[in-house]
Amino acid sequence: MLRQEKISAGQLGLMMFFAVAASAVTNVPGITGKYAQNDLWLSPIWASIIGYLTVYIAFSLNKLYPNQSVIQYSQTILGWFPGKLVGLLLILFYLHLTGLVVRGYAEFVVGNFLTRTPISVVMISMVMVNAMAVKGGVEVIGRTSQLFFLIFLLPVTLMPLLFQDMKLQYLFPMFEHGLTPSLLGSLVPQAWFSEFFLMAFFLPFVSNREKSLRSGMVSVFGIMILLTTINFFILFVLGRQASDFLYPVMIAFRYISVADFFQNLDSVVMGIWIIGMFQKISVFYYASVIGTSQWLGLKDYRPLVLPFGILIMVMGFWSVPNQLKASGFDVLAFPYYGPLVQTLFPLSLLTFAIWQKRGRQKKAWTTTSTNGTDS
Repeated sequence: MLRQEKISAGQLGLMMFFAVAASAVTNVPGITGKYAQNDLWLSPIWASIIGYLTVYIAFSLNKLYPNQSVIQYSQTILGWFPGKLVGLLLILFYLHLTGLVVRGYAEFVVGNFLTRTPISVVMISMVMVNAMAVKGGVEVIGRTSQLFFLIFLLPVTLMPLLFQDMKLQYLFPMFEHGLTPSLLGSLVPQAWFSEFFLMAFFLPFVSNREKSLRSGMVSVFGIMILLTTINFFILFVLGRQASDFLYPVMIAFRYISVADFFQNLDSVVMGIWIIGMFQKISVFYYASVIGTSQWLGLKDYRPLVLPFGILIMVMGFWSVPNQLKASGFDVLAFPYYGPLVQTLFPLSLLTFAIWQKRGRQKKAWTTTSTNGTDS
C-alpha cells in the first residue's frame, strides 16, 4: 500500500522548504544577530553550503539504493545488526527533534499570543491535527505543501509597508570585523539546513526522482534567499538591537502601521506561521513513523501514528523545561548535534557505500580476468 503513494519532486522540494524554513524564520535571526550584528544578512549564505551538501548526499545514497529509505539501506551497507542500531538511533533522533519542534512552537504561541493558555493545550491541539495529516499519507503532506506555499510567503510581501520605518544606514559599517562574525552567525542556521537529510525518508516515494536533486537544491536556494531577505528587513528596522529580542521578526512586524488602518499585522503573520509549522511538524512526524515501521518490518505505518503522537508530546515536555533552555539548546547543542547526525554521518555512510561498490566491482573484474586466463 505504501508503494502506491507518490509525490512529485516539486512537492518534495516544498516539503523540505517548510521543514527547514518554518521555524528558522522566527528562531534563527535573533541568534544570528548576536554574533554577526549588522552582517547577519550574510550568515544564511554561508549556512546554505551545508544544505547543498546534505541534499547531494541524500540524493546520492538514494541513487545507489533507489527503493530504500535511510533506515533500510543502512542495513544493506553496514550489515543487519549495525544497520538496525543506526536505524534506531536515527528514529530516536527525529523523535527527539520532533518533540523539540512542537515544544518550540507552543512556547512561541503561548509567549506571544495565548499567554493564559496552558502550553499542553497548544501542543496537544497541534499534534492531533498533525496526526490526521500523517495518517492521510505522504500525498496529503505533499499536496498541502503546494497549497500553503504562496500563503506562507505572504508576510514577505508585507515588508515594503515598513519602508518608512527602515533605516538603510543600519547596514553600515559592513564587515567591520571581517567575515568572522558572519561565519560565527552561520553556525546556528547551518544546523537547520542539515535537516534536508529528511529527503532520505521521502525519496522512495518520488515519481520523477531524476528531478529530485534539482528540486532539493532549489529549495535550499529559496530558503537562503528567504532568510537573507528577512535578515535585511530586521536589520533595517531594528538595527543591532535585533539581537536583543528572542523573536525579532514579530517585533519588526509590530511596527507596521499604514494610515492607522493596517495595524497589528503580527497577528496575521502569526496565523500564517502556524500553517508553516503545521507542515514542518507533519514532515518530521511522518519521517519518524515511516522510519519506525520500516525498522520493525511492518506493512502499514498507520497503527504507529497515535502512539508516536503521545511520544512526541512526552519528548516535548521531557527535552526542555522552559523556553530559556530551548534557546540554549539551539545555540549550544544543535549546531553540532544536527549536522553530525544529518550530514557527517550520511557522508560517512555514502563513502562506505561507494567503497563497497568499488570493492565488488574490482572483485568481479578480477574473477572475470582469472576465468578468461584459465580458459
